[in-house]
Amino acid sequence: MAKRKKDLQDELAEKAHQIWLAGLGAVAMAEEEGGKVFKGLVEKGQDLEARGKARVEKAKDAVGGVKTVAESYWEVLGRTVDEQMTSVLHRIGVPTKDEIESLTKKVDNLTASIEKLRRSEVARARTAKAKTETETE
Repeated sequence: MAKRKKDLQDELAEKAHQIWLAGLGAVAMAEEEGGKVFKGLVEKGQDLEARGKARVEKAKDAVGGVKTVAESYWEVLGRTVDEQMTSVLHRIGVPTKDEIESLTKKVDNLTASIEKLRRSEVARARTAKAKTETETE
């Protein structure tokens, strides 16, 4: 039995040594082939990146076209709604913002003109009063 144990130990040691050598061989092969594999992976990555960028640009162009069309429709819709609202407001007699601003400017101008006339009338009245006082003296 001792011989059998010894043979088994020798066989296990030999197998362990072969496994060790296989591991070393794998490391050596990986070093040799790893550079080639790495280079191949980089090339595939670059190709994939280029195709991805092309797809992104194509998608951007498509989205840009859709965006332009959508903006155009939105602009037309906005103008149409504004025109319809203005029409409804005019029918019920509500002035628009522009009309109110225009009227406000006119009122401000009239107020300034009235104030100017009032000051000139006051000045004329003072002058007339002073003239009358001078004549009565």
